[in-house]
Amino acid sequence: MLRGGGDLATGVAWHLRSLRWPVVVLELPEPLTVRRAVALSSAVTQGEAVVQGLRAVLCESSVEAVAAARCGVVAVLVAPRLASLGLDRRPEVVVDARMAKRSLDTAIDDAETVVGLGPGFTAGLDCHAVVETMRGPDLGRVIWQGRAQPDTGTPADLGGRSADRVLRAPAAGRVAWRVGIGDLVSEGQRIGDVSGTVVQAPFAGVLRGAIRDGVEVPAGLKIGDVDPRGDPDACWKISDKAMAVGDGVRRAVLRCRQTPT
Repeated sequence: MLRGGGDLATGVAWHLRSLRWPVVVLELPEPLTVRRAVALSSAVTQGEAVVQGLRAVLCESSVEAVAAARCGVVAVLVAPRLASLGLDRRPEVVVDARMAKRSLDTAIDDAETVVGLGPGFTAGLDCHAVVETMRGPDLGRVIWQGRAQPDTGTPADLGGRSADRVLRAPAAGRVAWRVGIGDLVSEGQRIGDVSGTVVQAPFAGVLRGAIRDGVEVPAGLKIGDVDPRGDPDACWKISDKAMAVGDGVRRAVLRCRQTPT
């Protein structure tokens, strides 16, 4: 069971499904995913999502979700809280992939194996293992005691750009885009607005991610991502980061279950 269906969670789901394990994703009623083209959370609003051959379908109940997951698709449920599922027994594995970067409500007894992604978790306290999400030599490393590296608040470098590649809501309101994910943009181009306040491309590149059109957002929320490398094809592929994190989760779960690779 994955809490969250964003791009990193999708990398996790891809690895777990490669082992033919049934996977259920829990999401919010209105996901705020930016990299929607490579996120299973898109099934919440679209009914289904397919990412690199991995198919997810929206389900109406936990019973329907378990049945769908056992048939080989990723089941997506709108369920912000585990307790709201009414399961008759706890899951074998819970992965908190919400990337809140702070402790929320995940507990080490939520499942036989509990894995947390990135900052906000302490292995041995609120989960069995933490997987490092910071880019660098430790990306995807499994931590069995202690924490991941703290959140720096600065996005990782991508094509020589860092914080300036992130698009944030210039005001509170409803998002409206003039371009789509995968479109090439030029520096200063008006690519959207939030209730009339203009959103401009910070430099030339490709719109790598964008929060769903029409969503109400607070000022300052991350709503998009421009990739300076200008490769539209990369917008539709699970990132190397997500795949590394997903492999870390796979290794953590295999070790906890003492299952041979």
